[in-house]
Amino acid sequence: MPALSLVTLVSLVSTVFTEQLDAHPPHQQQHGHWAPICSGNPTNRIRGCDRYGCGNFGADRHSGKGKHAGVDVICSDGATVYAPFSGQLSGPIRFFHNGNAIDDGVQIRGSGYCVKLVCIHPIRYQGQIRRGQRLGKMLPMQKVFPGIISHIHVENCDHSDPTHLLTPDVPPLPQRAQDGRWAAVCAGNPTNEIRGCDKYGCGYYGAPRRDGKGKHRAVDVICADGATVYAPFSGQLSGPVKFFHNGNAIDDGVQIRGPEFCVKLLCIHPIRYSGQISKGQVLGRMLPMQRVFPGITSHIHVENCDHSDPTSNLERGKGQRE
Repeated sequence: MPALSLVTLVSLVSTVFTEQLDAHPPHQQQHGHWAPICSGNPTNRIRGCDRYGCGNFGADRHSGKGKHAGVDVICSDGATVYAPFSGQLSGPIRFFHNGNAIDDGVQIRGSGYCVKLVCIHPIRYQGQIRRGQRLGKMLPMQKVFPGIISHIHVENCDHSDPTHLLTPDVPPLPQRAQDGRWAAVCAGNPTNEIRGCDKYGCGYYGAPRRDGKGKHRAVDVICADGATVYAPFSGQLSGPVKFFHNGNAIDDGVQIRGPEFCVKLLCIHPIRYSGQISKGQVLGRMLPMQRVFPGITSHIHVENCDHSDPTSNLERGKGQRE
């Protein structure tokens, strides 16, 4: 075949293929999985179960008469929301149809996908958006459902299960500590950032307690309700450890004793109260602190067994430098 004819044929095939690609984009063109959609939740963690129900696809709804047609991705009230993929926006999407504080959302269609993100307020309801670009903010779910694990309702337009698209190719491991410092204790807080001050008090070691008559003998590490909790170091578990002794929704915890350290992690529900655990291993989950103290900065109470200050062991905590 003459060289000119070959070039012409290749050009023609390339043009046709490009037109077909634009008209019928493959289901997974560039990314096999979606980008993180909520700040503070880099792995698109899905809501577990609380008193309002469960967040997985197919969970019971309407007293068992219906099924959950979406997935609830954990997202703190007011958090920044990002586009999971590139596409065309349309909306608004009303889920509750009653005008409550979380009755807003938007649809994205493109890149081979179509999804509705509900309980968020988008920056706009139309136009193009890119994967990972800021889409809007999480609405105040606690105002409508006090104590729920705040979340974005993620629903495919065809009502299929989006779970596999929300899971990263390689889930990031909890940050490991170096030079004697502990690993990250809460998913979404890789630097063990310490709670600042809110209407209930401050989270740093030695902060005033009981109207100035006492001192905080621990450190409060920021952790969203329902977030996964990890072991800061390897050791032996024991518990349960009760802090409030009143059976409230966050009155649970566990102790870890290792070769060098001994610490109590409170306001969490551990996967078990005895046995060995390794540094960075899943320890449990954060309990619903907003249900007990509405508006507080949700946190894990981290207390050394000898009541000494654990701040130096918490890698790059609030106010510390690398």
